[in-house]
Amino acid sequence: MGFIANAYDRITRRFRNSAYTAAGLGRRTKSWYAPALSPHTALTSDLSKLINRSRAAIRNDPWASSGLEKLVSNVIGRGITPKSLVSDDSLREDLQTLFLQWSDESDADGLLSFTGQQSLITRAMLEGGECFVRLRPRRLEDGLSVPLQLQILESEYVPLSYNETLPNGNEVKAGIEFNKLGKRVAYYMHRQHPAEFAFDSTKLVRVPAENVLHVFEALRPGQLRGQPLLTQVLVRLYHLDKFDDATLLRQEIANLFTGFIKKPSPEQDPIDPLTGKPLVFGADGLPMVAMEPGTMQELAPGEEVEFNSPPGTAADYPNFMKQQIMAIAAGMGLPYELLSGDMAGVSDRALRLILNEFRRRIQQIQHNQIIFQFCRPVWNRWLDMAVLNGSISIPDYSSRQSSYRRVKWIAHGWPYMHPVQDMQAQKMAVRSGFKSRSEVVSEQGYDSEQIDAEISADNRRADGLDLKYDSDSRASEKEPLISTNPKDDNDES
Repeated sequence: MGFIANAYDRITRRFRNSAYTAAGLGRRTKSWYAPALSPHTALTSDLSKLINRSRAAIRNDPWASSGLEKLVSNVIGRGITPKSLVSDDSLREDLQTLFLQWSDESDADGLLSFTGQQSLITRAMLEGGECFVRLRPRRLEDGLSVPLQLQILESEYVPLSYNETLPNGNEVKAGIEFNKLGKRVAYYMHRQHPAEFAFDSTKLVRVPAENVLHVFEALRPGQLRGQPLLTQVLVRLYHLDKFDDATLLRQEIANLFTGFIKKPSPEQDPIDPLTGKPLVFGADGLPMVAMEPGTMQELAPGEEVEFNSPPGTAADYPNFMKQQIMAIAAGMGLPYELLSGDMAGVSDRALRLILNEFRRRIQQIQHNQIIFQFCRPVWNRWLDMAVLNGSISIPDYSSRQSSYRRVKWIAHGWPYMHPVQDMQAQKMAVRSGFKSRSEVVSEQGYDSEQIDAEISADNRRADGLDLKYDSDSRASEKEPLISTNPKDDNDES
């Protein structure tokens, strides 16, 4: 028996004292709950509750709302715009003009432009974890420049609870139909939002996957649905809001300054010691004594005044709030300084490092979600519909489709932190051949061809009016502008 007990003890110690501390089963980790869950089951079982709580936090919590707005404004800004890379100058200009015209017609609800839809999609993706966009072909008689519109739908439109194996062998998981190869072939959607009063859950519409864009950030391979941005900080936001509200109420109570007059025995005709008149009694039958600023009152023998001592704010309240907001900012992927607006003690150099790191995260969302999952397929479908509708003429489009679809998406530009130094660095990069001038213009969120056209128009107008500006790029920096007017050349006065 002793041998068996010793062997059991050795085995137990071996499993308790794992090679990895985090995998041990000792006292410090015995209450650690870490279930083995697939990327699908880990999220979809709780996703509805997470979405509802995320929306509630954004509606009511200022930190959650402010963080979301800052992320959306940085990801989209004034919009992510396309620049066609077609080699034919005339065709490229026609494509740009047509897309700009269609951008004002793209919204199926008629409320937003194409760039406005980008902001709404980004907000929906961050708030609910994902966003669905239906590509809606329109009739010719609708009078659109290109018969296509986009309908934006929230996450709830695709039911998480719908899971089924279909007779053809396809499998429906969380409202998404997959074929035998694991490819998405369709989405099952409600006709209206499930939170509507007249909602009918039995009416599901099967929409082919080619007409649906699913915009979300996959955090694990095989993940089917998106996770709300606030998932890791929802509990902290909830309790911090309650704590802050309780502290505010505590300070409100502290402002209720109250005094109590203590007497040795009751009097027959109680007199107000401040006015000398009979006391005024409240609704509860207790006397009320008025006080005014600057009053010096002598009390009767045996009387004394006692004031209450209301609680004040905890001494470590600012540091505690700062620590919690730092954790919330980290969970949202925002710099603490940007979320809180607290720039105390942050140097210029440190701020540059903080913003550079933040901008990498923003660029990741721009390229992986907004451009690749939304803008790119919209451009492809829009171009197909434009050619089929005759809105633009490309005779060999079917044989060279990929070359005509080539496009560069230009995000908004970041403002210079040190305009003079940053502009000089860009200029040196272009002159050294490390970067093209078009790329510098694109980094600022503009189209180089449009900039060139505007500069050319400015130069023609200046020449026609005989105007001379130091900003004329045709003049050398080291030489003054040379007038093209002959009479100026002979004028030596």
